[in-house]
Amino acid sequence: MARIDVGILGATGMVGQQFVALLARHPWFRVAWLGASERSAGKKYRDAAAWRLSALLPDEVANLDVQAATPSASAPQLVFSGLDSSVAGEIEGAFAQAGHTIVSNSKNYRMESDVPLLIPEVNGDHLALLKAQASRGWKGRIVTNPNCSTVVLSMALAPLRQFGLTKVTITTLQAISGAGYPGVPSWDILGNVIPFIDGEEQKIETETRKILGCVTANKVEPHPVVISAQTTRVAVQNGHTESISAAFDHRPAEDDLIAAWTTFKALDGLPSAPAQPIVYLRDRNRPQPALDVHRGDGMTVTVGRLRPCPILDYKFIALGHNTIRGAAGVAILNAELMHREGLL
Repeated sequence: MARIDVGILGATGMVGQQFVALLARHPWFRVAWLGASERSAGKKYRDAAAWRLSALLPDEVANLDVQAATPSASAPQLVFSGLDSSVAGEIEGAFAQAGHTIVSNSKNYRMESDVPLLIPEVNGDHLALLKAQASRGWKGRIVTNPNCSTVVLSMALAPLRQFGLTKVTITTLQAISGAGYPGVPSWDILGNVIPFIDGEEQKIETETRKILGCVTANKVEPHPVVISAQTTRVAVQNGHTESISAAFDHRPAEDDLIAAWTTFKALDGLPSAPAQPIVYLRDRNRPQPALDVHRGDGMTVTVGRLRPCPILDYKFIALGHNTIRGAAGVAILNAELMHREGLL
């Protein structure tokens, strides 16, 4: 089929660059428009963006002129957003008002009652919320993906809902790439752990319940699980590791939990969907970011070290790539699902 032209808002930032890299050879989508701040507008993308990824900058994108981040006739109908949250709310709203479909990595609309907070393998049915956005007077629509740490936790917990999930505690060890570029000063992070990431704990505790919840009467009834989160930044380049404990209505057997993860349903026919959304590793020292973060081209969540917890029922480790599965990759997968469902 002919590829669909797409745009990227916040194209020069780290999430924007990851969008460019992941879309470079996408069979359905083609980057045709780039939007960024006034200081970048009017420049060639190669001159406006300080390219920081190991993947090569595609020539066809490098030669595009960067546009102002405002709706215009030249912007495609489908636009991915990697905007900073300080400006995303107003800009994304303006694009939706003008008739564009925004697939956003920013936090601004995630908890709005009529906006899907989407991980396709977990809650693809939440796209039903899009019907309620018509009451806003928008000609377009907005779909969001979760916070990067929330994605990993929600993926790990989703297969366990069948056992009556009641309580979860989580401590994250989050990669420095999650702080953008230039991120965390080397004197602060090398040989150190930073035990605070602004707003992160609240996002994990609220977003996860929305993702695991059910759509009723054009809104999401949050999952009743109670979540307590602590977040830290560690000297890892890519990959958020999470130490998780969980309690259930009726304690399942360990083999039942492992079977739930390993049989978690993959999405067929979507280019960015991994064959195995969740992989369970039985080695006692896995998962590790250095060894496991790129599974499934960065779209697989890896789980390991399941064992009894003396306070809750079980504890385990989960790992996911924060800028791919946790950001640009899941946003692209969201758009693929929307396209398959006839919503683009």
